[in-house]
Amino acid sequence: MKKKWCAAVGALTAVSAFPVSTYAAEAASTETLTNGINMAFVFIAAVLVILMQAGFALLEAGSVRMKNAGHVAGKTILSFGVASIAFWALGFGFGFGNGNGFFGYEGFFFGGDEAAASFNSVNGFGLPVSLMFLFHLAFAGVSLAIAGGGLAERAKLSVYIVFGALFTIVIYPVIAHWVWGGGWLGELGMQDFAGSTVVHLTGATAALVATIMLKPRLGKYNKDGKPNSILGHNQVLSVLGVIILWVGWFGFNPGSALTVEDGFFAYVALTTNIAAAAGGVAALLISWMVFGKADIPSMLNGVLAALVAITGSCAFVAPWAAVVIGLVAGVLTFFTAQWFERAGVDDPVFAFSVHGVAGIWGALCTGFFALPSLSVDAGLGQAGLFYGGGLHQLGVQALGVIGTLAFVAVVTFIIFYVMKVTMGIRVTEEEEMMGLDISEHGSYGYPEQMKMAGDTTFHGPTNPESGGKRTSVNA
Repeated sequence: MKKKWCAAVGALTAVSAFPVSTYAAEAASTETLTNGINMAFVFIAAVLVILMQAGFALLEAGSVRMKNAGHVAGKTILSFGVASIAFWALGFGFGFGNGNGFFGYEGFFFGGDEAAASFNSVNGFGLPVSLMFLFHLAFAGVSLAIAGGGLAERAKLSVYIVFGALFTIVIYPVIAHWVWGGGWLGELGMQDFAGSTVVHLTGATAALVATIMLKPRLGKYNKDGKPNSILGHNQVLSVLGVIILWVGWFGFNPGSALTVEDGFFAYVALTTNIAAAAGGVAALLISWMVFGKADIPSMLNGVLAALVAITGSCAFVAPWAAVVIGLVAGVLTFFTAQWFERAGVDDPVFAFSVHGVAGIWGALCTGFFALPSLSVDAGLGQAGLFYGGGLHQLGVQALGVIGTLAFVAVVTFIIFYVMKVTMGIRVTEEEEMMGLDISEHGSYGYPEQMKMAGDTTFHGPTNPESGGKRTSVNA
């Protein structure tokens, strides 16, 4: 009898335990599935951001003359290759390794997930640290691409190698650490969801300093200082480049949510897209008003400027504010591009107007428009001025902008000055005249067309000042 009772109790216990173990297995399976989906999401986002390199290659190649197109497109691959190695060796450690408020000092020569303990700032999202490395490498590569944009048509190829490595080691990672890696700006509550400051303002400030130190292209300015327009050779390539960048931005901004679990990435995609649309339309309309013609390059710059501006605030603002942010960015970029050109800054892709001015505007935007609920959900910063938050958040954002501008400008100047007095930073006048395709690589990007064109020479520039008419210096 006793045996029967023991058997009955054992059977009852087994039956009772079976649903518990089943549910536990199901819960574990659900958690595993969610983690897997999040990892796939972030991996796809990283790939989309890396694909933006193709957008930069097409945009920049289309914006320069035919004799330099192959060089400009090719250096995009070179720069990302240099960035990948430099970021793996030292940049990731300086940017996201455990350290102090200014830089990290652990995790150099990143060895994979076994080094996760050295990266507390990226080790709490339920994602492999190796995946976070790839994601942040993609961002670093974009910032370097921006920095190199203003050097087109006169910088030596070696400059892209040396400066690319140093930018990825001692410039970009420091700013990234300040905001995202546990640094002092992050501690103050600076809101920069996907990098208006960290990625875009950093790259643009370096581009501005380098462009000024390189000096303008031959034929860009008359003796009286008035600018001539050096037209790009293929506007269609530039349009395709911007389309690729626009698509890649969905990895940039929504991908920075790092999860699909709560669906918030879709909200970020919404604010990102409508801001870009507003910026493009606004820039085209303002160019139409000023030039008397609807200018396609101005529209392209407006789209990119709006994307830059919304990058930092996409997770903190309402949709109506996203439209305002994009619209203002498009208009600001149009006028500042004209101003910098008249001031003697010869930037073939208007890197500082698009990524710098718009990056500053984007950084300040959360200080104006940040919603209290979204700030609370993000666990970062406070509400903006227009939502009763006072001047605190705006002050933090402004401090981040000033600190980034100062640090990047000083370090870039030092690097370029040392390169200038040691190895030189600009090709010779003869090499610039013949084009960097042939002088730096020994072949043209468009060999058949360049053969038909014969020797490249400058066609006498003129400079009408009225009616929005623009002259060209094509070689």
